[in-house]
Amino acid sequence: MDIFSNTVALSRMQFAFTAIFHMLWPVLTTGMSIYLVIIEGLWLKTRDPDYYLHIRFWSKLYILNFGIGVATGLPLEFQFGTNWGPLSEAVGDFFGSVLGFEASMAFMLEAGFLGIMIFGWGRVAPPIHYLATIMVAFGANLSIFWILSANSWLQTPAGGAMVNGKFIVSDYFQAILNPFMVKSVAHMFLATLETSLFMIGGISAWYILKDRHTAFFSRSLKIILATTIAVAPIQIYAGHLSAEQVAYYQPTKLAAMESKWESSPAGQPADWSLLAIPDEANNRNSWELTIPNALGYILEFRKNLSVPVPGLNEWKREDRPKMVGLIYYSFRVMIAIGFFLAAVMLWNVVEWYRGNLAPDKIGAQKWLMRLWMFAAPLGYIAIEAGWVVRCVGRQPWVLYDRIRTADGVSNVPPNNVLTSLIFFMVVYSLLFVTTLYFGSRIIGEGPKLDLPVPGADGQFVINTEPAESVPDRRPVEAQQ
Repeated sequence: MDIFSNTVALSRMQFAFTAIFHMLWPVLTTGMSIYLVIIEGLWLKTRDPDYYLHIRFWSKLYILNFGIGVATGLPLEFQFGTNWGPLSEAVGDFFGSVLGFEASMAFMLEAGFLGIMIFGWGRVAPPIHYLATIMVAFGANLSIFWILSANSWLQTPAGGAMVNGKFIVSDYFQAILNPFMVKSVAHMFLATLETSLFMIGGISAWYILKDRHTAFFSRSLKIILATTIAVAPIQIYAGHLSAEQVAYYQPTKLAAMESKWESSPAGQPADWSLLAIPDEANNRNSWELTIPNALGYILEFRKNLSVPVPGLNEWKREDRPKMVGLIYYSFRVMIAIGFFLAAVMLWNVVEWYRGNLAPDKIGAQKWLMRLWMFAAPLGYIAIEAGWVVRCVGRQPWVLYDRIRTADGVSNVPPNNVLTSLIFFMVVYSLLFVTTLYFGSRIIGEGPKLDLPVPGADGQFVINTEPAESVPDRRPVEAQQ
C-alpha cells in the first residue's frame, strides 16, 4: 500500500506528528507549575531571597513552554473537524464537550491567572500572587484530567451506547469516570511531574558543572531530589496499575505490548519476553529472550493465577493491532526509563546522605551531574513512548470496539492531507528551533541575582503607579 495515496494513513501520520510535537511543551508547564508553587511557598514562609530569585528564573522557561504549547495545540484540535469529521459527528456529544471543558475550565483558568503570576510582582499582595501561581498550576494540571478523561473514554467507552452510528450518552458522569480514567490521569500526572523535575535538575546540574552559581543551583537540585524521592517509585507502581487495566480491558493491546502470539491457559503463568524480534507476517517472534512464568506473576502478583493470558493469534488480523514491534519496544523504552530515573534518584539520595551534595562539595560530583544532564530529556522520551503504546495499541479502533479508525476519517483527497502534513512539519520544525534558541538564551544568561526582592526590608510595598505615564493632552487653559 502506498501511504502517500491513502487518506487514512496520512491522517493518522499528521495527527501523530502534531500530537507528539505538541506534547513536548505542556509536559513541562504542568510539572514545573507545581515546582513554582513549592518554591513560592518556601519564599513566603522563609523570606529567603534565593527562593524568590528561583521563581523569577524558572518562570521564564515556563512562559516559553506555555506559549509554544498554545501555538501547537490549537491545530491539533482543529483536526477533529478537518481530518476526523465522521468520528466527531459520531462521538461529538461527549468527546467534544470534554475537550470544551478542557479549554474553558482548565486552559482559560491557567491563562487568566498567568498574567498575574508574570506581571503581578509588586502590583498585588504576595498572598494574592501566590494564589495566582496556585491557580495556574491547578489549571495546567486540570488539563491532564480532561484530556486523559477524553482519551480514556476512547479506550473504554462508557456511559451510553451506539445508536444508528452515533454514541448517545445516558450518563455523563459514568462517561467521564470511565474505567481507564483514574489510573490514566494518575500515571500521566506523575509522568509530567517527574519529567519536569528531572529537566529542572538537569539544567541545575549543567550550571554546577560549569561552576556557575553553584550554591544557587545546588539548592534547586536538592528540592528536586526531595520531591523525586516520592514521585519516582510511585510512578513505577502507577505504570504497573495501568498495565493491569490494559490486561483486563484491552487484551489485544497487552498481547502486542508483550509480542505474545500464543495464549497461556489459566493456571499456567505466562512467560515474559525480555527482548524479541516480532514477525507479524508469520504470527510469531523470529527470536526472543524470555523469563519463564514472569509475565503471569507480574500481572497477577496480588491474585491467584486464575485467568488465561491470550495471545495475538486469538484474534483475526483485522481485529488486532499492527506494528507490533513499535508497540513492543515503545513499552520497554518507557519501562527502562522509569527504572533508570528511579536509580538516579537512589544514587543521589546516597550522595546526599554522605554529605556530598553540600554547596562546597557538589561541584566535585562530576559524573553525578553528567548523569542528571543525561537523564533530563529521558522523561519526554518515556511519555512519547507511552502514548505510542496507548494509541497505536488501540488500533484498529478509534473508539475501542465501536468505531474503526478507517471509518472515522474524513473523505479528504490524499494530496490535501499530504500538503497539510508537510506544512505542519515545516512550521513545527521552525517552532522547535526557535524554542531551543530562546530556551538556550534564557539558560545561557542565567538567573538575575541582582533583582530587587519584594519585602527584603520586612515590608511588602504594592506598586499602584500606572504601567505607562499618559501625557495630559488637554488645552493649557483646561489643565489650569
